Amino acid sequence: IIEKQVLTVAKAVEDKIDDEIAALDRLDLDDIEVLRERRLQQMKKMAEKRSRWMALGHGEYSEIFAEKDFFSVVKASERVVCHFYRENWPCKVMDKHLSILAKQHMETRFVKIQAEKSPFLAEKLKIVVLPTLALIKNTKVDNYLVGFDELGGTDEFSTEELEERLAKAQVITYEGESSLNPSRSSAKTRSVRQSTSSYSSDSE
Repeated sequence: IIEKQVLTVAKAVEDKIDDEIAALDRLDLDDIEVLRERRLQQMKKMAEKRSRWMALGHGEYSEIFAEKDFFSVVKASERVVCHFYRENWPCKVMDKHLSILAKQHMETRFVKIQAEKSPFLAEKLKIVVLPTLALIKNTKVDNYLVGFDELGGTDEFSTEELEERLAKAQVITYEGESSLNPSRSSAKTRSVRQSTSSYSSDSE
């Protein structure tokens, strides 16, 4: 029975490939030119996006020194990963991984801000445990990564593990081999302008 099912699936895949090859064979020069032009337009749009991202600071892991600048960053970029940190070992571990990911994921802005020097933001966004990553989409804090609990509970997690967690929250685009849940996180969405829900933890 299993063999029959495998053969049925294989036949369906083969038929689909045959149909695609036949469709390519039917293309004339005009069709090919249309496809070429469409591809060129896509490449041009992507180049324009990358230029805009770079102008906004994407591609680098940078620090926000003033609380008011946080709002400018969030408004300018569609997706932002903001690391609330203090000068300690766990935060330095997070810095190392975020520096790598910032270069790999131009589509997202990676920044950090010192929690103790940002009391308004820390209180508004209920930042308790450090390090905390605020995962922001369209000016709203959509999700949080608090400490290392979701990364195995140790500071020896890999950059790939952090990358998968950020992809699961859909704050970066990731086409890795891991099995990610494409559904939106069930975490409450918080507006940067108005925070109504809270996060509390008794561990640090």
